[in-house]
This record gives sequence, structure tokens and C-alpha cells, in this order.
Amino acid sequence: MIWLTLIAFLVTGLSAAFIIRALRGRRTPHYDESKPQRFHIGEVPRLGGVALLLGLSVSWILGVVQTQQGDPGSLRLGVWALWWLVALLPAALGGIVEDMTQRMTVRYRLVLTLISGACAIWLLGLNIQRLGVPWMDTMLIQAPWIGMGIVLLAVAGLPHAFNIIDGYNGLAGMVALVISLALAHVCLQVNDRSLGSLIICLAAVTGGFLVWNYPRGMLFAGDGGAYIWGVVIAMVSISLVQRNPDVSPWFPVLLLIYPIWETVFSIYRKLARGDSPGMADALHFHQLIYRRIVIGVFHDDDSRRVLMRNNRTSPYLWAFTMLTVVPAILFWNKTWVLMAFCGLFVVSYVVAYLCIVRFKVPTWMKR
Repeated sequence: MIWLTLIAFLVTGLSAAFIIRALRGRRTPHYDESKPQRFHIGEVPRLGGVALLLGLSVSWILGVVQTQQGDPGSLRLGVWALWWLVALLPAALGGIVEDMTQRMTVRYRLVLTLISGACAIWLLGLNIQRLGVPWMDTMLIQAPWIGMGIVLLAVAGLPHAFNIIDGYNGLAGMVALVISLALAHVCLQVNDRSLGSLIICLAAVTGGFLVWNYPRGMLFAGDGGAYIWGVVIAMVSISLVQRNPDVSPWFPVLLLIYPIWETVFSIYRKLARGDSPGMADALHFHQLIYRRIVIGVFHDDDSRRVLMRNNRTSPYLWAFTMLTVVPAILFWNKTWVLMAFCGLFVVSYVVAYLCIVRFKVPTWMKR
């Protein structure tokens, strides 16, 4: 498994370097400076998703080849793993096309992620068969289509959740890396090495991307990268629970509660104002931290100042993510404990959001 992660890391890192060099001095697809989610100066390639897809494809295919040749690394990746790649492609390619053209509407991208969700149900047989609550489990047994609907919602929704938090150098990438490693840990705990191999490869390609994304911000993941993280993590999470009865279905929920709740709260916030949920704004949690907490950065060069401030925003959210990842790893098989931590996170998020909005932030946090 080590050599596979090394290949995934190198292929992604070298592909990212090639993209950066190939586009140096050339005008990338225009990303309007008036957009509220833009927090950088200058033109930066948004094709990190291409490097991630290349690294992931090569590593998964090589893993299948090794398994067919005797599986000396105990990867346990059959030909079925290639269907995971097929399910990923509609969402990933749709995101990459948007990054290259800036002309694909949210509606079309949502359709493509829904197609990936449908492929996950049809090709991979993914389904939610239990939620850890007796009456809910009974309902899922009596109406299996409800579980399929949840799968469709998860695979189609999580990519957009990662896209929402992808606003600063290293933010979405590090969140995806930490979550992938947590999933890999539990996969190995229950001896599901095949799923562990798939998600370890995602962690490795994310590491190769982060070399160029943080702290220098030379390459962005774009929609393509966010969709790759979202689709793969969603499919691995669902499959882990489906294949291993010891794993609580609330383990991936707590693990992913930050991007999930950021999305749900954003939809509520926009609807409450009478705005469309698909309309971009600058009131997400990470954007408020940038505007109202990370304020003590001074530099004569504007681009350098923005970059420094951008880089100092992400660690706040990394720490916020760890507040859910750590208990998720510790209590991955204890449903009610995980549910309690989910509720605690939701309350903490809302309280923290309101404090920042009302300028009631402790002085020691403003750096």
C-alpha cells in the first residue's frame, strides 16, 4: 500500500507542476474579480482537479493490476474498483469543464453529480440500510428506495459542500486529507483493506496537490477538485457503513458535519433573506473569519498581504474540523455518542457564527 500512495502522490504532484508551468504567463479562464468568493490577486490556474483525477486514476488502476498479479500488498482491489472510477467521472469532468470555461451553470453541474450518484447506486450497489435508530432502520427495511434516495443526496450534495468550503489556500484540501485519513483508519480497524486502499489513494493525491496549493497558492482545486473529494469520500463513507455492521452510520456524519452543516446553514441563511440558495455570497463561516478575525496582516505589496491573510485563515478551520474528526475516530462504533457530538457541533457553529457577525470575538483570536 505504501508504494501505491507514493505513486499517487508523485503523479499528482508532477501533474500539478506541469499544469502550473504550462499555464505560466498565459491567461487562464477568467475568474471575475467582482465575485464575492474571490480572495486572491492575479490569475491562478483552477485545474487542480485535473492533477487529482490523474493521480487517483493511475493509482486505482495500478492497484487493480497488482491485485490481479497475486496481490502482494494485500490491496484487495478487484476489477470492481474500476467501476468506482466510472461513477466518479461525470461529476469530476463536469467540474473540470467549469474550471476551464467558467460557463457551466450550477444546474448542469448538479445534474452531473446526480448522475454520479445514480452510477453509485446502479454500478456499485450502494444503499443506506441502517441509521442506528430502531424505528428508522425499520423504515429503511420496509422502503429500500429511501436509502437509495439518501445515497443519491449524499453523492450529489457532498461535492457541492466541499466546493462551498473551498475558498482559501489549503482549506478544502486539508479538510479532505484529514477526513480521508480518518476513514482509512476505521477501514483498517475493521479489516476492510480494499476500501482503505481506495481512500488512502485519495489522501495521497490530496497531499500531492497541497504541495502546490498551500501556502503559496500556485494552483487551485477548482470545482473539479472539490467534486472529486466529495464524490469519493461520500461513496467510501456509505460503502464502509454498508459493508461493516460494526461501524456506526453516524461516524461519517460526524466526520463530515462541517461541510454538511456549512451547506445546510448557507441554504437556510439565503432562503431567510429571500435569495436563491445557488447565489454566491461572502457570508460563509470561513469568509467571516477572513474578514473579522484574520485582520492583523500588513505588507507593502497588496498581493503578498492578501496571500498572507489567506493562508492564516485556513488553520482556524482546520482546528474547527479536528473538533469533529477526533471524537469521530474515538467513538466510531457508538451511535448515540456520535449523534450527541453532531448536535454539539451544530450548536457551537451557530453560536460562533453569531458571535463573529455581532463582533463579539475575543481579542486573543484576532491575529
